[in-house]
Amino acid sequence: MISYEVSIGFILFSIVFCTNSFNLREIVEFQENIFLFFPLFPISVLFFISILAETNRHPFDLPEAEAELVSGYNVEYSAVGFTLFFLAEYSNMLIMSCLACIFFLGGWLSFFSNFLIEFEAFNFIKYIFFFYFLYFRFLKNRIKTKEL
Repeated sequence: MISYEVSIGFILFSIVFCTNSFNLREIVEFQENIFLFFPLFPISVLFFISILAETNRHPFDLPEAEAELVSGYNVEYSAVGFTLFFLAEYSNMLIMSCLACIFFLGGWLSFFSNFLIEFEAFNFIKYIFFFYFLYFRFLKNRIKTKEL
């Protein structure tokens, strides 16, 4: 079984190969004419599935399966410890949303030259990806270990 980090690494390698740069600013400026989502559509779909699995979100939440809901870290840690785990999961989702926005949908690049409008466009796209995480949580059934 291959880890999800390997697939994300190969996907990022293909983005770097297309843009000829590791710099995030140059990757965003490369998408001035067309977002990389369109020419790299299969790769972008694989990236979205990989970040969903990497953040251990539903339906790939095997570490938090039914047996661990009563005996895992949800019960062992109380108050601040559980809050830190909870915040770490959601901050990971926000970071992956930002990376997806930068790599495939032009990041902060917008049709306007005002910085505030570019910042709001970036946040809007970031929250669309964040909604993507929540959408799959409510839409898909949990994959059992024997089905994976």
